[in-house]
Order: sequence, then C-alpha cells, then structure tokens
Amino acid sequence: MDNKLVGKPRIAEPVRAQGCFRFEVPEDALPATHSARMLWSLVSRLDLSQFLVGLKAIDGTVGRKVLSPHMKLTLWLYAISQGIGSARAIARRVEEDVAYRWIVGNLSIKHDALNAFRNDHGAALDKLMTDILASLMHKGVLSLDVVAQDGMRVRASASAPSFRSYGSLIECREQAALHLKATLAEADDPELSRQRKAAREAGARAFQERVEEAIATVNELRDKNPAKIARASTTDPEVRVMKMADGGFRPAYNVRMATAGSPLGGPRTVVAVQVTNVGSDMGAITPMLDEIERRIGQLPKTLLADANHAKHECLRNAAARGVDAIVAVPERSRGGGPHVDQDPVLAAWRERMETKEAKRLYRARAGLCELANAHLRTHHGTSQFLVRGLSKVTNVALLGAIAANLLQHAAKLLAQ
Repeated sequence: MDNKLVGKPRIAEPVRAQGCFRFEVPEDALPATHSARMLWSLVSRLDLSQFLVGLKAIDGTVGRKVLSPHMKLTLWLYAISQGIGSARAIARRVEEDVAYRWIVGNLSIKHDALNAFRNDHGAALDKLMTDILASLMHKGVLSLDVVAQDGMRVRASASAPSFRSYGSLIECREQAALHLKATLAEADDPELSRQRKAAREAGARAFQERVEEAIATVNELRDKNPAKIARASTTDPEVRVMKMADGGFRPAYNVRMATAGSPLGGPRTVVAVQVTNVGSDMGAITPMLDEIERRIGQLPKTLLADANHAKHECLRNAAARGVDAIVAVPERSRGGGPHVDQDPVLAAWRERMETKEAKRLYRARAGLCELANAHLRTHHGTSQFLVRGLSKVTNVALLGAIAANLLQHAAKLLAQ
C-alpha cells in the first residue's frame, strides 16, 4: 500500500492570539435533571423576604441593584451539596464550572459578597430553617416520634499559639496600639492607594478589638475558676480548646444537632441546631428541647442521647415535659446510690434503660444523629470552620442543616 502524500495536507491549527465571539445560552448548558436546577426550584418556593430586610436599593432611590438572594442562596446550597464550604472556592468555580455559571446566569459574584451573605443574615437563615421544618410538618413528612441528639466538635479557625494568658495579652494590647499608630502615620504615603490604606487601618483596628475581647474573656474565665490559668485567643476570642475525637486538644466549636427520623431508616431531618464553645454535652438536653419546641411548636415523644448527656436535672426536666428520654446510663451511675434510688424519676430512667424496648430504640441513635453529623462534616464542607466568632459559626451550621434537609426531602417539597 502506497502511504505517500499526493499534496500538502490542510490542517486547522488553534490560533490563540486572534479575538473571537462566542454565543451561548446558559439555560441550555445543564441537563433538565441536574441537581443545580433542582435546588433552584426548591429555593424559588421558599420565602426569602427576610434576606431583603433593611435593603436600601429600592425603586425610586439612587444606587445600583443588589445581587439576587435567590442566586446567592442557591450557590451556597449547591456548593455545600458538593462538599464545598469556602466562598473563595465557590467564586473560582463560578468562572470554571458550568453548573455554577448556570446559577449566576449573566451575573458575576465575588467571594466577599458570598461571605457577607452568609455572615450577615443569621436571623434570615434561622427563620428559613424554621419555615422548611413547618413545610415538612404540613406535608406530613416530619415526625417527632423519635429524635436523637449529639454534639460534634469542629476545628475552629484559630491556632493553638494564638491563646495567651493575661500578662501576654497586656503586651499584645500595647503592640496593637503601636501598630495602629504606625498605620495611621502611613496615611500620607503617596505610594499606597486609598483602598490599601483603608484596608490596613481596618485590619489594625480589628486586631486591637480582638485583643480587647480576649482580655475580657480571660477576666471572665479567671472569675469563674481562679485556680486555673486562663487563656484566650487573639484570633477568635470566643473559641475554646476542646478534646477532639482523636484524643487531641485543639481550638474548636461544639455543634449540637437534633435529628428526627424512623428507627427503621429512611429520610432524616435536622430539627434543631445549637453551636457552643463548651466542649461537654452534659446538660445539653434541656436547651435542645427548648430549641425544638421554639422551631416546631411541640416536643418529641422520645429523645435519644448517649451517656455524655445524662445530667439528672435534664432527665427530670424531660420527664416533667412528657418526653421519654432514652439516655444511656454512665458507668459511674450503674451502681445507683442514695441520690438516684430515692428519686423516682431517676430510678424509673435506670429501670427503663434495662428493658428490651429501650435498648432497641437506643440502637437507632447512631444511625440518626451520628450519621447526620458525619454528613455535615465530610460531605457538606464543614470539616473545619473558616469563619470566626460564635454567630458566624452558627450561620455556617444552619446553612449546612438547611442544605441537608432540602436534599433529603427534595421530592416531597417539590411535589404539588
């Protein structure tokens, strides 16, 4: 066979230095069954009016339009469903990923706008969580027959060396004042832009505020326990060092969630979220019952919790409110004692935990709350908090719970 070319071949090589026009319709970029479309439809059915409270960009006034809260919320929910919890990562994917580009359409968004949306709308996220639970109750999807609760310690955005004692914080206060003075002295530097000067001054003042908050925290801790050396972080004064699941000690927040579902399996619904800087879950049952009742208007019939929640005062409170608390008996309490045996509520609790029915129900605890916690940590982008402060961390946990509930019940919520 003769492979010799007869003439010069004509080959189209890529030319990257020449400009070109491209036309695309974002609506045609995604298949009809894509999860981004599903989340957009879900969000369109939610009441987002709380995200517009205090908005100044209204008809008849000056100023440019604000970015759609529908778009920003959908971006966050879709990113969380993909295991992404960083605003910078979302902003990058808006430029690279077709699904993110479909959500924003012909608009663009930066990471600071995404961060501001999540950090500044705590009340709106709280109401949205309640509205979703109310919708699930109305559709007969959510049942409070069995609810399980547990705490999960999540690494905070602070390092161990940032924790300082009172004397070290006083030195930091002096350094912060000198740094702010030097920053203000650079106001006349012609080589620095106006934006750069403002950013430097804002950073210096923010550090000074965090040092003052850390000093106040140390004073508070010293008053509570004078015998212990009190330390606070200059990065996040509200964070505390906690014992983690691997046995180590690191700065963290404790995310407590209550999850409702059937012991036989099926969808799980996060019905309450609480974030605290207290590492122990002892005494967490009563506040969690209060939170469930605040959101849904009723209490669970049965509450499951491990032995770390077995505070006697909480067990009495649950019994008085008609909640059947299936809480494991700690090893130290298995032998009983006068304070337990003479209390009819505690005696009934210990006897109930020996029954087959209680043991059967308790086996469902891990499948309800621990699985929900694991999903939040590993699949919903919350392996470590990237924000600082209890209120911002709470917003992250709320947004994760909202995403989990919407993904679990998407079919029911979209059904007419």
